[in-house]
Amino acid sequence: MTKIQIVFYSMYGHVYRLAEEEAAGAREVKGCEVELYQVPETVPDSVLEASGAKAARAAFSKIPIIEPDTLAEADAIIFGTPTRFGNMCGQMRNFLDRTGPLWMKGALVGKIGSVFSSTGTQHGGQETTITSFHTSLLHHGMIIVGVPYSEQRLMNMAEITGGTPYGATTLAGADGSRQPSENELAVARFQGGHVAELAARLTQQNN
Repeated sequence: MTKIQIVFYSMYGHVYRLAEEEAAGAREVKGCEVELYQVPETVPDSVLEASGAKAARAAFSKIPIIEPDTLAEADAIIFGTPTRFGNMCGQMRNFLDRTGPLWMKGALVGKIGSVFSSTGTQHGGQETTITSFHTSLLHHGMIIVGVPYSEQRLMNMAEITGGTPYGATTLAGADGSRQPSENELAVARFQGGHVAELAARLTQQNN
């Protein structure tokens, strides 16, 4: 059995919606077991409540919180994060900063790593968020997988849409009111399936 983990942080639900599609795509691959996790929150409840994020997060409040050691159980890990000024969010950074013991043991070496993201605007840093995230994965010795152009929706010019060769993305709007489009969700499904297929091949070769 090939184990795929979707590990995300979502404040208003956009990244969570993409995570669901990533998982759906991965589950279509025979022999893959897929688990969704979220990283721990670091923002005080009072701040979340004042911003409306606490109510939005109720939709995925039952997704389990992951601990760093759990990453070692996976064959492939797909990370999802909103963008904060062109970088991953602080919650995800805090989580990755706790993976030092895994790095010391080389526990993630040879595993597949992939990233998806959400930004507030069309040019709000979706690509730099993903590519800068890759640096942490490379330090762990992971094999980075993106979204190849065999996914034709990357070339959709008929609408404003997220989706990059580095990973699936969605555009939430400056006020967070825009929801992921069907094109963006389809790219996320493709990414999940693509990662799972490659992970399954690696697993078979190693057995």
